[in-house]
Amino acid sequence: MTQSTDTLLGHPKGLFLLFGTEMWERFSYYGMRAILVLYLIAAVESGGFGWTNSEALALYGWFTMAVYLTPVLGGWIADNVLGQRKSIILGGILMAAGHFTLGTPQAWLGDASESAFYIGLILLCCGNGLFKPNISTLVGDLYQEGDSRRDGAFTIFYMGINIGAAIAPLVVGYVAEVINWQLGFIVAGFGMVISVIMQLVLANKYLGDIGVKPSAHGISTKGAAAAKDTPLTAEERDRVKVIVIMSVISIVFWVSYEQAGGLLNIYAKDFTDRHIFGWEMPASWLQSVSAIFVVMFAPVFAGLWTKLGDKQPSSPRKFAFSLLLVGIGFLFMVAATMQQGGDLNVKVSVLYLIVTYMFLVFGELCISPIGLSLVSKLAPIKYLSLLMGVWFACSAIANKVAGVVGGLIGEGPEQINNALSIFAGLAVSGFIAGGLVLLMADKLVEWMHGAEAPAQVEHSELDQDPI
Repeated sequence: MTQSTDTLLGHPKGLFLLFGTEMWERFSYYGMRAILVLYLIAAVESGGFGWTNSEALALYGWFTMAVYLTPVLGGWIADNVLGQRKSIILGGILMAAGHFTLGTPQAWLGDASESAFYIGLILLCCGNGLFKPNISTLVGDLYQEGDSRRDGAFTIFYMGINIGAAIAPLVVGYVAEVINWQLGFIVAGFGMVISVIMQLVLANKYLGDIGVKPSAHGISTKGAAAAKDTPLTAEERDRVKVIVIMSVISIVFWVSYEQAGGLLNIYAKDFTDRHIFGWEMPASWLQSVSAIFVVMFAPVFAGLWTKLGDKQPSSPRKFAFSLLLVGIGFLFMVAATMQQGGDLNVKVSVLYLIVTYMFLVFGELCISPIGLSLVSKLAPIKYLSLLMGVWFACSAIANKVAGVVGGLIGEGPEQINNALSIFAGLAVSGFIAGGLVLLMADKLVEWMHGAEAPAQVEHSELDQDPI
């Protein structure tokens, strides 16, 4: 198979196939994510499971943790067994099956409805593990090494992610909350089906042989074996320290950020005035706000770093800013809960949540240039997969901790006071962690041993999700 040489907007048309594939996959995932907790706590008579807030958020934590862990195994399977293309298709089929399993009416399943629900989540996790790490790899493989169009390609791809993430809660959330919970999961599943069909019908034409064969099959083991026997140099040990420190501290950021799909989602449902001209918007619609802000502000931040040139902050300082911005964001939620004065019947303005999401996105856009890019730049080649696994593992831990922290809101009249304590704790932890990173920034840059040029503008995180 030969890759199509046709271009669109100066890029291979295969890029726009991957754009659409990822957009519909993100539509399915973020649609499901927007309603998952709300569905679990919805009353049984309305089609939900009637779980407590703590039970729902605990499960949400386990699920999102698995979402970050399974790509480690899925990437290995693609590299060594299936290849990227087959992994994407198989992953998509598994995710579609997961959505449709979640969408099976409880009346059809009877006592088996809860077991079917867990099976659906397992299918989603397994499918995500195969799909997620490999679609972004194909984007990079469209371009030769050194092709100046690569960064622009990831920008376009990133917009696909956020368009899907922005639209999904509006469509899936409305169907689920207004019409039927199970139908919402089915709508999300159809998004995944569209994604798979696009790959099956168009991939051979626009991608050619890219991603067909497992990449490890084409790599000589001789050099790898030699590198494996070579001890780490002092410089490499310093770089490993940077990766481990940044990965561990990232847990603070993601614990706060991941409240969006959990505790903040519940707060939007129960304690936020969502009326607009007499009409009440579904709570899940607020899950679109972050993605919309990313689309709005990503070009602004990219332009800012470019304009600053060699005066822009180092990656560790950007990382610190992300933590400080999260702290600022949760101060608005502290103000919201203080306005309620412990009264469960008081509804606060939706602007509190919107401003909080805005600061969370600002934080995301500051931490985005680091993450996987930092690992790929600093990791000794023989430990690249291991250290990439460390980064993913810390993100997974953060998601589980986020569920536990959100679950502390509890039930009944203490919810407002508990929420106040949680939001204040998240704000303080962001400020403390951000301050620590600022104090360590110069030493961290020193340990990077020139891996980051002063004027370098990072683009790597363009293949990561807004959460």
